[in-house]
Amino acid sequence: MATVTASQVQELRHRTGVGMMDCKKALQEAGGDLERAIDLLRTRGQAKAATKAARTADEGLVGSYVHLGGKIGVLIEVNCETDFVAKTDDFQALVRSLAMQVAAARPLAVDREGLDPEVVEREAAIYRQQAEESGKPADIVEKIATGRLEKWYAEICLLEQAFVKDPDQKVSDVITEAIQRLGENIVVRRFTRYEIGV
Repeated sequence: MATVTASQVQELRHRTGVGMMDCKKALQEAGGDLERAIDLLRTRGQAKAATKAARTADEGLVGSYVHLGGKIGVLIEVNCETDFVAKTDDFQALVRSLAMQVAAARPLAVDREGLDPEVVEREAAIYRQQAEESGKPADIVEKIATGRLEKWYAEICLLEQAFVKDPDQKVSDVITEAIQRLGENIVVRRFTRYEIGV
């Protein structure tokens, strides 16, 4: 295994929020390559998050955010497993960031399951019709329509949106990293977005 310096470990910890020993191990496995170590930690974090997903999250916070001199307001419920974690600065910062995300990116639902099936079918029908009008064969038409529907999901489902503070990450990635740091399941339960005149 590669030898890594304390400053490398500290840099990785600063960038990921993961514990020192896990950072050191990831850097050793990555041969000292910081970006590769980040990828390793993210992969492991997603695996850890998957094992925590079945655990009940019935504590948490209702966060709020008001923007543009009171013209946009958001209430969001984010759950975790314990009151202890709900009171941490890290969890509270996550809730605030998610509220800001809802204010800025205007999602319609937390995830695909939260969408009205009639709205989804209407969108899918529009994309199919647009694709059919291009004169392409039926199998290509379906692929085009499916691709456009996937892009639409990424725009209107909170968990699939690009995170406004770091567009290289999805909102779901940010939550997965928080699960890894805090050691508890975290679930966005619901949100409401208000905008004057809309």
